[in-house]
Amino acid sequence: MFTYTACVTGAGLLLWFSRTLVASEEQIWLSSCSICFIMSPKNVIFKKTCKDKSVGVFMGKRDFVDRVDSVDPVDGVILIDPEALAGRKVFVTLSCTFRYGRDDMDVMGIAFRRELYLATRQVYPPLQDRDKAVHTRVQAKLLRKLGNNAYPFFFEFPDNLPCSVALQPGPHDVGKQCAVEFEIKAFSAESQDAKVRKRSTVKLMLRKVQYAPEGQEVAPSVEITKDFVMSDKPLHVQATLDKELYYHGEPIKVHVNVTNDSNKNIKNIIVSVDQVANVVLYSNDNYSKCVDIEESGDSVSAGAKLQKVYTLLPLLANNRERRGIALDGKLKHEDTNLASSSVVKEGVLKEVMGIMVSYKVMVKLIVGGMMGSSEVGLEVPFRLMHPKPDAVRESEMEEEMVFEEFKRSYLKGIIGGDDDDEEGNVSGGDDMTPREK
Repeated sequence: MFTYTACVTGAGLLLWFSRTLVASEEQIWLSSCSICFIMSPKNVIFKKTCKDKSVGVFMGKRDFVDRVDSVDPVDGVILIDPEALAGRKVFVTLSCTFRYGRDDMDVMGIAFRRELYLATRQVYPPLQDRDKAVHTRVQAKLLRKLGNNAYPFFFEFPDNLPCSVALQPGPHDVGKQCAVEFEIKAFSAESQDAKVRKRSTVKLMLRKVQYAPEGQEVAPSVEITKDFVMSDKPLHVQATLDKELYYHGEPIKVHVNVTNDSNKNIKNIIVSVDQVANVVLYSNDNYSKCVDIEESGDSVSAGAKLQKVYTLLPLLANNRERRGIALDGKLKHEDTNLASSSVVKEGVLKEVMGIMVSYKVMVKLIVGGMMGSSEVGLEVPFRLMHPKPDAVRESEMEEEMVFEEFKRSYLKGIIGGDDDDEEGNVSGGDDMTPREK
């Protein structure tokens, strides 16, 4: 009997799918609209080892939650092989990088990447007694299981860093995408500033995410009155949403009220959801992309009224070929979704936030006239985020830990493939897998 866990994500849906094989029977619960599953209570521990087996990294999670006023700390354990180290020291770095071009691009001495944050810790030889330090619950369990060659590391995020966001590349784009990325890197070297060998380095992509805050703000409503030449009375349009905060994958209902007291005819009503990605770090560019649209063909003649509810559903599944769509940061070989709305702590400079994402509903009325058509439009802002997941009480968590390789090429059916975006770093297989104690 053995257990393995794979990560399955979809538009606005994150599922940890656990499957247990008993003898030769597979028990999988599937339905046409969802995946029904038994969630394993075991603690999944992610691990990865460098090629020369000198350093291995073990972490209990890869997503770290930004609560605006605080961020989950990054903690884990480094497992070393003293013989493979051959007297070298071991360091761990946490970095946040804004990338807006490939690493090999260099124009007039300017690299297309900027390091927003970098912190380094020496893990081995330890600078303090391991047994006297304060450890997180996961670290304490890992240290007991991995033995005397395991050493903890701990980082705290500053409160002015952006969340993980990436702009979707085009179908034929190659190289690194425009993104805010977080990474843990562990390496062995003679000193912190010495040249680091790829064989002695392991890199792990992390993700800094935000969840929807508790409670709802007032449902947004916008109205506009438009006067026309040669018309005694105006056109009045109002657009209202059911609420201000929507979850990924949740339909957005737009209530549109049109009172056409003018002598103009409304030929068509177009309702859409626009995503606005503001790249604030280097050029303050705005990328506005329509992520869902309904051209109803509804008309409102002069002197008439219209009350109608339009339903929109912005999903990445309908926008996969569109270059420049902002996505929540990826972890290797995993799916993702449209980027969540950015929530920034008051007082933090937005210029250092990398990519700011917001959403709005656009309502456009095509007005006919003797000299051609014109548009009357209004914008209704809202937020699109993930709900906060239910917390798991420690008493409900099983003591046994399941170790999962960071390398995910097997999810694509590519057994033994290289991790191209983590150069030269592969998982260590069973060479550094802890034995039961």
